Amino acid sequence: MEKLSVEQLKAKSKLIRRHIIEMTGAAASGHPGGSLSSVEILTALYFNLMEFNPQDPQWPDRDRLIMSKGHGSPALYAAMAESGYFDPKTLISFRKLGSPLQGHPDRKKLPGVEASTGSLGQGLSFGVGVSMARRLDKKDYYTYVITSDGEMNEGQTWEAAAMAAHHKVDHLIAILDDNKYQLDSSTQEICDMEPLTEKWKAFHWHVQEIDGHDLKAILNAVEKAQKVKDQPAIIIAHTVKGKGVSFMEGNNAFHGVAPTPEQVRIALKELE
Repeated sequence: MEKLSVEQLKAKSKLIRRHIIEMTGAAASGHPGGSLSSVEILTALYFNLMEFNPQDPQWPDRDRLIMSKGHGSPALYAAMAESGYFDPKTLISFRKLGSPLQGHPDRKKLPGVEASTGSLGQGLSFGVGVSMARRLDKKDYYTYVITSDGEMNEGQTWEAAAMAAHHKVDHLIAILDDNKYQLDSSTQEICDMEPLTEKWKAFHWHVQEIDGHDLKAILNAVEKAQKVKDQPAIIIAHTVKGKGVSFMEGNNAFHGVAPTPEQVRIALKELE
């Protein structure tokens, strides 16, 4: 696909946010807060950085994207639809019976989904395995893992981190959607994992910290991470839960609660 400019990426991000609101509103179910926080990350990857072919989802040389925070599926589906994997009109079937757009990504139902996720903390392990397979197959693709700050509480995350560093796995880029909240409360209150940068450095990862809504910063950080050799890379992207919708920003009530019809109307008005 032709790479989009930063201004075009901004417009695409707004469109994806509209899709998220419409999807979760129509389903009266879903996770809008954490979907909205990851929009710029997914937009930059799908429309500027990743190599893939929607007409051939299993193209062997494609870059892989693993949405470890599977509850953020509305953002993933919206990006995939706009990328050409399926008709955007299908988005409105989100969470409907028989729809390929399950509440959490299912690779058996939707071509283009690399991993069935939703049980938090497993995506990075999957990504490490994919990256090690890449090396065995002598391929040159990148594996991106979108993980969440809540997943930093999972022991499996750190087991994967240790394994990747020990085996000097490169072409593996984790992006942490650090929106400071998880299901029940703030990450600081539930189990404060700071200082995250120092922890990841201690596990021998190449670490960068950025504003996760700054598209230029995302593009620059990923391009820098792509050049890292013999070491996995992580980008800690500081984000705002519910970004782009005034009454959802920083409001953890929308972690797993869909907007009402009136809230959908207000949100879409803001996103015009």
